[in-house]
Amino acid sequence: MEPLPTPTPAPDQPCCAPKGTAALGAEEAKRKALVFKALADPNRLRLLSIVRAEPSGESCVCDLTGPLELGQPTVSHHLKVLVDAGLLHREKRGTWAYYSLVPGALDDVAGILAQL
Repeated sequence: MEPLPTPTPAPDQPCCAPKGTAALGAEEAKRKALVFKALADPNRLRLLSIVRAEPSGESCVCDLTGPLELGQPTVSHHLKVLVDAGLLHREKRGTWAYYSLVPGALDDVAGILAQL
């Protein structure tokens, strides 16, 4: 017995009915991927953890180099990546920079995963 032929849709018709929510667009996927790239580094995860664990809700860059055993330029680079990804907020006070979590940023990351 021969298999039944698969019907071919007309050129102006989609091959299948949409299945619900739309997939991520290219630009939206790029923006969200920046967050995951920032989180993909163990030192950056540790930085987020340190800042989050601070009772005051913020950490001075001078307090972040010791726990990671990294130089200040390297820590500053990792912090910049986290700021650029929208995970940390930076506030300059005199010669020092203080970092705090962006409110809701970690919830947004969880939401991205839940939407996939």
